[in-house]
Amino acid sequence: MDFTSHTSTVVTVAVRLVNALTPGHQRGRPYLPPGGSALAAAVTAALRARRPDVRQVTPGEAGEFRAVAAQLRAVFDAVAAGRTDDAARLVNEMLASTGARPRLDRHDGESWHLHFHSAEDSLVTSWAAGCATGLAVVLGSEAHERLGVCAAPRCDRAYVDTSRNASRRFCSTSCQNRVKAASFRAAHRPGRRGASGAAAAQPKKSSASA
Repeated sequence: MDFTSHTSTVVTVAVRLVNALTPGHQRGRPYLPPGGSALAAAVTAALRARRPDVRQVTPGEAGEFRAVAAQLRAVFDAVAAGRTDDAARLVNEMLASTGARPRLDRHDGESWHLHFHSAEDSLVTSWAAGCATGLAVVLGSEAHERLGVCAAPRCDRAYVDTSRNASRRFCSTSCQNRVKAASFRAAHRPGRRGASGAAAAQPKKSSASA
């Protein structure tokens, strides 16, 4: 599924902020967000994933982004648990607290398109307003189930499903492969016989039949 360019940008950044700045599990292992200067670097990398021109984030701003990521995480968790009403309420709270407001912008050779900025000129609040608005656009459409949390064991990283048939269930191919490998090992565990094994265990008929 294709979102508009701006919606795709802010939703992707929301996912990256959640995955980089919230604790939990990642690809089968416990995950703790970085601290100190590494935290600022992680936030900058998340923003530059879709906006390479973004300046370096300061340590103070990085701490504020961590709080934003926690709010965004709650939205993804609510959607994954089927609590869409809660997710909508959380997004509405973010829209109100950031003072998100629409504005037509044009940049990077693109035509005029809708952006949502915060009421104050702050890097953190502007991105929080944009991410909240992007999630609002998705939640307010039939695509709301495309926001998700990885279904693999010991992983809770977020993702947005852009596949044609909305079939994504994992945050990465790594987690998808982990689940496939575990299923394969379980199916071929010693002492477990499949249909072919059961067939092979049946006594053979004598070829000297009357």
